[in-house]
Amino acid sequence: MPASPSTARAINDRLALRLLQQEGPLTAGQLKQLTGLSRPTVSDLVERLTVSGLIRVVGESGEQRRGPNARLYGIAADRAHLAALDVRTGGVLVLVSDLVGRVLAEVAVPIDAGGGTGPAVEQAVAAVEEAARTAGPDAWAGLHTVGIGAPGLVDPATGDLRDSSGLPAWHRSLVAALQRHLPKARVTVENETNLAALAEQREGAARDRDTFVLLWLGHGVGAAVVLDGRLRRGASGGTGEIGFLPVPGTGSLPSATDCDGGFHALAGAAAIGALAREHGLPAEVPLDGPGAARLVARAVAAGNEAATRFLDTLADRLAIGTAAVTAVLDPGCVVLGGEVGQAGGEPLAARVAARLKRLSPLPTEVRAGTLGGTAVLRGALLTARDRAQDDLFAP
Repeated sequence: MPASPSTARAINDRLALRLLQQEGPLTAGQLKQLTGLSRPTVSDLVERLTVSGLIRVVGESGEQRRGPNARLYGIAADRAHLAALDVRTGGVLVLVSDLVGRVLAEVAVPIDAGGGTGPAVEQAVAAVEEAARTAGPDAWAGLHTVGIGAPGLVDPATGDLRDSSGLPAWHRSLVAALQRHLPKARVTVENETNLAALAEQREGAARDRDTFVLLWLGHGVGAAVVLDGRLRRGASGGTGEIGFLPVPGTGSLPSATDCDGGFHALAGAAAIGALAREHGLPAEVPLDGPGAARLVARAVAAGNEAATRFLDTLADRLAIGTAAVTAVLDPGCVVLGGEVGQAGGEPLAARVAARLKRLSPLPTEVRAGTLGGTAVLRGALLTARDRAQDDLFAP
């Protein structure tokens, strides 16, 4: 059935807004060319979107052109403000952007959970408020969408962060606290590794893939699964909890409450530090994700015998977990993400690929992530931007 006039207008408006999002400011003539719509239809939608406050004239095209046909139209970026959070065990990273995702302010705050859940949550909320007020006088009250990336499982039915052993209690309380302080905003939470995969697919190493697995290598290990363009979360939100994967070489087995006997024991930051010391390389104690990344980066740059043996052994370990994922999912591509994956770069990815080829009959490309530890925050921002635009661009 042909679309009704109102439906057709809504489709045309969304198409024009998406083009302005992707291409930047355009003239009415350029919109006509890119959409294939008639000149009167484009004129109508430009007027409609201008009156609604979604687009505005932002300049002219070319110094020699004047008049209506030369006007450049762009999305009214200040129509809404967005916040993105990367919630970690020891702190929170916050950025605030406009509607098109241009970053206006960033704040990083360490949080000591030893003082209790209430004070920790207050610190995190204060960090969001500080970033918003830095972005603009009206940004805090006018936050439209807040996207949060956090470790742990997100319940697919409710969208809530589930209680997970080993994670600070203030993580679960933060969403409700932000919603109380920002009653008009939409506050959502997503698993950090899933957000990293979204960012690598949209802006990083997996831009040409609609099926792949992101192997997160940082303080801990995790995985995100994207199949046929869709992020897969599983029945309980636990898809990708690869740290609990039983693997050879750990000396024990994981339990429901402890992943130390699983793949985490081979590829987590502490395990990487211990491996480095076994090969005579200096390593910080205790070692977090950025510290493990610095260690791996130094080994790649050194290229000496001890560093080479360390990288070879690390690749042996990573190939074990990668082979298990490949055997079950056959993704065709695995991205080594997180701080450690980015630090290892192509030298580490090539080593893992060579070992995986010996372990699995399934052809699988192994790539180094390009966004590293920033991927979670970028993924949270992309998610917030998409949700805000879906709301504001609706007819």
